[in-house]
Amino acid sequence: MDTTVKTQDTNGSVMAPLSATGGLQPFLHDAVVTLHAPSLVISREDGQLSGGADGFYHGDRRALSRLTVTAEDIALAPVQGGLRGADRAGFRAILRGLGELTPDPAVALHRRRSTSDGRLEEVFEITNAGGEHVRFRLTVGAGTDLATMEQVKSGHVPAEAPPQVADSDNIGLAWSTGDFTVRLSAEPAPDALQVPAGELSYDIDLKPGTSWSATLTCTAAYTDGDQFPAPPAGQLPWRIPVLRSADRRFDQWLQQSLADLDRLRLTDPQSPDPDRPDQFLAAGAPWFLTLFGRDSLWAARMLLPLGTDLAAGTLRTLARRQGLVTDPATEEQPGKILHEVRRDTLQIADRLSLPPVYYGTVDATPLWITLLHDAWRWGLSRAEVEELLPHAELALAWMREAAEASGDGFLKYVDQTGHGLSNQGWKDSDDSIRYRDGRRAHAPIALCEVQAYAYEAARGGAALLRAFGRPGADAWEDWAEQLAARFRERFWVEDEKGPYPAVALDGDGRPVDSVTSGFGHLLGTGLLNAEESALLAARLTAPDLDAGQGLRTLSSDAVGYNPYGYHVGSIWPHDTAIAVHGLVRAGFPDAAASLADGLLTASAAFDARLPELFAGHGTEMGPGPAPYPASCRPQAWAAAASVLVLQAALGLGADVPAGTVTVASTFAYAYGPLTVTGLQVAGCPLTVAAAADGTASVEAPEELAVMQR
Repeated sequence: MDTTVKTQDTNGSVMAPLSATGGLQPFLHDAVVTLHAPSLVISREDGQLSGGADGFYHGDRRALSRLTVTAEDIALAPVQGGLRGADRAGFRAILRGLGELTPDPAVALHRRRSTSDGRLEEVFEITNAGGEHVRFRLTVGAGTDLATMEQVKSGHVPAEAPPQVADSDNIGLAWSTGDFTVRLSAEPAPDALQVPAGELSYDIDLKPGTSWSATLTCTAAYTDGDQFPAPPAGQLPWRIPVLRSADRRFDQWLQQSLADLDRLRLTDPQSPDPDRPDQFLAAGAPWFLTLFGRDSLWAARMLLPLGTDLAAGTLRTLARRQGLVTDPATEEQPGKILHEVRRDTLQIADRLSLPPVYYGTVDATPLWITLLHDAWRWGLSRAEVEELLPHAELALAWMREAAEASGDGFLKYVDQTGHGLSNQGWKDSDDSIRYRDGRRAHAPIALCEVQAYAYEAARGGAALLRAFGRPGADAWEDWAEQLAARFRERFWVEDEKGPYPAVALDGDGRPVDSVTSGFGHLLGTGLLNAEESALLAARLTAPDLDAGQGLRTLSSDAVGYNPYGYHVGSIWPHDTAIAVHGLVRAGFPDAAASLADGLLTASAAFDARLPELFAGHGTEMGPGPAPYPASCRPQAWAAAASVLVLQAALGLGADVPAGTVTVASTFAYAYGPLTVTGLQVAGCPLTVAAAADGTASVEAPEELAVMQR
């Protein structure tokens, strides 16, 4: 009898067998996460750091695994707790029975948290609003296991490390292992310090109407510095838009998303100017607070209406690490864009072992080319584009060679190492690519959306080559059209509802005939004709895919559909937002509006901070979405989806080289009157207002002609 259970390894990957009596990935759905990459803090809604994934982390290492407050035998009753932006949180509790002369609470604890780069600050404030003089002992307990993020994620963590007295002006504690050091200090100094237990105690004496406070500060650092440091202050690589609409859900979603994106920023230490390093977005907290090719590219592309600096930093960061040689161990190939970068080898159970720089992705390379093309259209300077064109030519060459090597002209993947990702598209869990009857497809696999990415990249690459006087534009346009013809011939299948493209071709070249959200990634890329686009628009809005809160990754009619399945029934906000944008580009704004409204419904249920993914039960199962318990929150492309949906609602596009900006109020009227300021095109401000009747007004740079449709 099999006594193991299986857990999904998010964003990366495999279903790792774990002991049924332990070793389960911790849940995060009720966590409060404050963030300032590469640091973050996870706690429960009462503010306590007391188990599971709770802790203060820096650079994928847990600096504190325990930070609790107790008051002798007095019960602490939590009454409020939650975020204050992205990097701050507050928690309130009542000290039950203490100083109470009436049923009203008298003595309260307010715990205020602030997270910054390598630093956690906790302020504990006690107020006595009662009529009695109170005396009690407050104890803060601190400890750490110094676990790596993968140890935390696996559910198998080491025992707490013994603390030492910190050599600082204030009495405190310190821990260290190898090249990582943690220090905890307090102001004022505690009345008692129990070093082995990690306890700092205060004897509190409060008259009526008075208060007391103490500040604990924890710092964490690597001896050799951060792999990807936090950006310098004052160097935000985008404008901050302000949205005022008739639907406050939209305003709040955008505001929270921008706060989270701000704190997901990291920098490339290989940047030539250390004072103004290139910036990119880490994929998500807590599991993926590092550089991911696909995630960082999609997020930067979604944020182009706010400026091109983030896109430029992301492109350059990845270009510096573009593949140069063929290395089967890392899956590096000349011209290929990487999948992820870690400080150390990523080891999950005995099935997955990824090197620190890993190239196991089939889609990052075409996405890199398309981001360069789109950034150019939004106004990235000619000099910056030209500097990156040699990398674009290498990426295009990789696409051609990979397609030729596949034998049928499609971009495919297969894990050659035996311990890498078995699926290397964005749905990269090992059970994600299935037939309608539930069987898993075998490699090499050609994904439908990857062919769309390749088509769009070839067309965009051709436009860049032609505009900059470089050879090969005509050949790449021909290549794209041949790919489209092959796709039309090989991918389309049919069921009782009509024709649709299979999610993939398997290792024998047969269509993998499941119905998936991947349809949305095809729309608007140019791969499909008008009739095919109409078929997919109808499919995307049918109830088996549209759950009323976003798109299910797999049709609910399929065998193997699981609303809690990582890529086989769950809902991913970025995936739905891509479909919303694609539907608008393909000419189906009403279908786009319906899906966008589902995301707004979900955003309100998650307090405007949409997670990486959530369960795909749909509105028929209850008023709000159920969380996927181990989901990252925030996640870069989930947060950036708010900007992409706004762009789609406004029908906003740019072609700075041609001197135009386009606005078509496709479904902005649904939120009208709507005004958004702080957008950016060609480095200049852009303001768009949409009335409830669908009319729009635009304030754009004088050198750009506004095209309204």
